Amino acid sequence: MAPIAVGDAIPDGTLSYFDEEDKVQAVNIHSLAAGKKVILFGVPGAFTPTCSLKHVPGFIEKADELKSKGVDKILCLSVNDPFVMKAWAKSFPENKHVLFLADGSAKYTHDLGLELDLSEKGLGTRSRRFALLVDDLKVKVANIESGGEFTVSSADDILKAL
Repeated sequence: MAPIAVGDAIPDGTLSYFDEEDKVQAVNIHSLAAGKKVILFGVPGAFTPTCSLKHVPGFIEKADELKSKGVDKILCLSVNDPFVMKAWAKSFPENKHVLFLADGSAKYTHDLGLELDLSEKGLGTRSRRFALLVDDLKVKVANIESGGEFTVSSADDILKAL
């Protein structure tokens, strides 16, 4: 399957997260993104070095600036279960705007065409690192990394496109 690209509509799908009352919620991605400008960024794994030290902190630090430029929601996607995503989200106490979404079986990641096989490293199927700017379900910017790189999918890269 070809990776999602500029002009495509994002596929619908169900992801999970823990709400403020510490309950697991299933959420339909279209319900989060329809009629809104959202950033959907994906990382290979929670608690991994580049994801935890660079990618996620960048979106947390730049969240107010992104919102001032019309972004309604900032969504972080990873092929992890919701319990891991909850623990990872709690490791960023300064976070106010990034919603951590779990794609436990990689189904949504597959539907985006952005799966990454890291079986040789003992990690199984994961998400490629990416950042999408989506306006009313249509992809306006698709910054998709090759391999383990982190060169085009940062919060600053999205800010440049806004």
